[in-house]
Amino acid sequence: MENRPNVLLTGTPGVGKTTLGKELAGRTGLTYVNVGELAKEGQLYDGYDEEYSCPILDEDGVIDELEEKMSEGGAIVDYHGCDFFPERWFQIIFVLRTDNSILYDRLESRGYSGKKLQDNIQCEIFQTIYEEAVESYRKEIVYQLPSNTPEDLEGNLDQIVQWVEQWMKDNN
Repeated sequence: MENRPNVLLTGTPGVGKTTLGKELAGRTGLTYVNVGELAKEGQLYDGYDEEYSCPILDEDGVIDELEEKMSEGGAIVDYHGCDFFPERWFQIIFVLRTDNSILYDRLESRGYSGKKLQDNIQCEIFQTIYEEAVESYRKEIVYQLPSNTPEDLEGNLDQIVQWVEQWMKDNN
């Protein structure tokens, strides 16, 4: 069986990870994994966060659930956090970035408001997810990609598809 890379798509909620991940899976044949959906299906929660009105992810449960799939390779993992995944899982990490005004509208249209909306915008302003990625993984495998427009989406798809194809040539 041929070696296939694991790719992490991360970034603040609303930057376009799911849209990119699903399309990427279609173009590369890699398996798309949305950690939020995985947690929901497997009830992988550690309680409920009243302040943000959302369940708290059971990170150890997610790791246990994904370990076998990740060791096989060929996964595109989509999640807004990245510091709890084992470093060995990923060959490359893409942090999607969106301009604050665009992100604000996207989150508002999802029903985000108040503290949850403000904190996610601040997270983007301060590059929180990018810094988390650089601290958690080798800097040379972490890339930032703009995710504001349909043209950005196309460019990101082309770039990542090329990267996957090259990785597979180099590792098989």
